[in-house]
Amino acid sequence: MAASTRATLSLVADEDSSKRRQILDGARKLFLAMGFDGASMGEIARAAGVSKGTLYVYFADKNRLFEAIVEEEVLDQQKVAFNFDPDRDVATTLREFGQAYIELLCRPGGGSAIRTVMAIAERMPEVGSRFYSNVVAHTIARLAAYLDARGTAELEIEDCELAASQFMMACQASLFLPFVFQASPAPSAERIAQVIESATRMFLAAYRVTPR
Repeated sequence: MAASTRATLSLVADEDSSKRRQILDGARKLFLAMGFDGASMGEIARAAGVSKGTLYVYFADKNRLFEAIVEEEVLDQQKVAFNFDPDRDVATTLREFGQAYIELLCRPGGGSAIRTVMAIAERMPEVGSRFYSNVVAHTIARLAAYLDARGTAELEIEDCELAASQFMMACQASLFLPFVFQASPAPSAERIAQVIESATRMFLAAYRVTPR
């Protein structure tokens, strides 16, 4: 009897998770296509293939639904593995990190998600703040910790968080803003590599210890 109950509960949980996933997928597509203001709960329900009543069972309102989508974007970005092993040399680490970082930032769909968060941040500052803290600031802190670990012998940096931010912004140069404002498509791997190489050279010219 107990085994039967556990199996039933498992099926219910799976169905509940599947339905939530269905709603989130439909809502994400609609938010990206129409923006936060343009997507009504009724339209989201239709896009997700559920009734409006079912939609409200899972999410109290559009704000809560949008927050759930942002949280998923945060988790997806946190899953990206950047290799910040302190034993790796700086030039190789910066090049590989820069390439992976820009490919993540400028991936198809990624720009739409960022635009949507930016558009709603003034009305829902806690959402924008959480996204910045858990994605942008988190990545800056990880790169800064690596730079700090490589300091003294190889690098001479007074403010590692500032240096990490500078490198990340240099990696975005001519790539991210045209992409996020839909002035250009996602950059090619070759173009990304070219920009990252330039950013790496600039960073090392500024911060690498000069032999005496």
